[in-house]
Amino acid sequence: MKPLSLLPALLAASLAQAAPVTYDIDPTHTYPSFEADHMGLSIWRGKLNQSAGTIVYDKANGSGHVDVQMALTSIDFGLDTMNAWARGKDFFNVDRHPTAAFRGRFDGGAGGVPARVVGELTLNGQTRPLALAIHQLKCIPHPMLKRDFCGADASGSFNRDDFGLGAGKDWGFKMDVTLRIQVEAIAKE
Repeated sequence: MKPLSLLPALLAASLAQAAPVTYDIDPTHTYPSFEADHMGLSIWRGKLNQSAGTIVYDKANGSGHVDVQMALTSIDFGLDTMNAWARGKDFFNVDRHPTAAFRGRFDGGAGGVPARVVGELTLNGQTRPLALAIHQLKCIPHPMLKRDFCGADASGSFNRDDFGLGAGKDWGFKMDVTLRIQVEAIAKE
């Protein structure tokens, strides 16, 4: 058999051996962020400074799933009084619901790169469907840790009133919120 004729067989064998890899989310490089209306006058932007979770990703076929936990106690609008209000009983009530979570599975796409994550958002003790479009996903060898290292940017929208978070609705606040999850994760050892 000629060496070039072995190439397709070797490639097929390596793809068949590809397996899902579990990645730990790097909390120092992952900051879920959001945008929400402020009385139709402006868009308030904020982020959640503490998050954790795992991603399972099979680069050969683009399958896998995501589990991101977000600490609502770490909400940061860049304004201390707004942060305190959002954590209080009139909105997130972090004493009762200290975290939000997004769990989903990769879907669509081509060449091993998924197009979206289809899943559920849990917020204020309620769980609703949510799909996030994947705008970017890239994996490289981590230069210091010498393990696979992936990063992604995904976003989607939801209606906060569906989660019982209707504060401001009577004053004309729009209920739509854009959630963007920028994530970096390192393969488990």
